[in-house]
Amino acid sequence: QVQLVESGGGLVQPGGSLRLSCAASGSIRRINTMAWYRQAPGKERELVATVTGGGAPNYADFVKGRFTISRDNAKNTVYLQMNSLKPEDTAVYYCNVDCITSGFTLKTVWGQGTQVTVSS
Repeated sequence: QVQLVESGGGLVQPGGSLRLSCAASGSIRRINTMAWYRQAPGKERELVATVTGGGAPNYADFVKGRFTISRDNAKNTVYLQMNSLKPEDTAVYYCNVDCITSGFTLKTVWGQGTQVTVSS
């Protein structure tokens, strides 16, 4: 079993910042790509950012220059630093992890989601 626990969401004014965290635990042998997705009301889930096992980040165009994804391999944790937030960033943010379990099974695991609301 692999579990993801997210934290850091909340209400912030436009132009503000938030930092999301997602910690993986359980029967993990190795974590490969870690990612953040988001889903706004009435819209499909969309990819926000990814970071490879080697730490290489990649971003959706709509967050480039504002969001930063990073990871701490010692803590099995991925972060999303969100700056210059806009009302259109309002969504439920989901952590996503590709990992190899202790039983050598490749798994993709989703977090429970954390609400980010950008409003004045």
